[in-house]
Amino acid sequence: MRRQAHPNRTPTVLIVGNPNVGKSVLFHKLTGRYVTVSNYPGTTVEVARGTMRYRGREFTIIDSPGMYSLTPITDEERVARRILLRDRPDLVLHVVDAKNLARMLPLTVQLMEAGAPVILVLNMMDELERAGLSIQVDALQQQLGAPVAPTVCLTGHGIDALKELIYERLTAADLPHRD
Repeated sequence: MRRQAHPNRTPTVLIVGNPNVGKSVLFHKLTGRYVTVSNYPGTTVEVARGTMRYRGREFTIIDSPGMYSLTPITDEERVARRILLRDRPDLVLHVVDAKNLARMLPLTVQLMEAGAPVILVLNMMDELERAGLSIQVDALQQQLGAPVAPTVCLTGHGIDALKELIYERLTAADLPHRD
């Protein structure tokens, strides 16, 4: 699924996940752009694009509509799936509500089986901890075979570490450098 890196192309990062897991808040934290969010049927399906600048590099960030599965039922899911398959992003950030991880992991597995390079973003870690729960991040990372980034997007906790992880995953010698 991953497209070949080209020296004149900015790497693309697609944000996916269920509705109401913090995708648009993460988009804002990465790009500085606000996105109007509406989570009710019949609204226009919009896709936001922005630029993340980090350590002298630029990355295109795409905020997709909410989706539960790669088998689309709603217009929102069709749009998100089309972006994933047509644009073939260099990296996919699957944002999940950490306290509902078991319910959201099937999409992570679907993305990985489809060949997408995935970082699992465990958002709302503060709510998980307030509920008296925890996640063994290292063990989850080993089981998935993919990076896992714990965050609290509203406060910005974990965002710097996530930016560094994106940078590490996407900065090869053949990707563009912009100051």
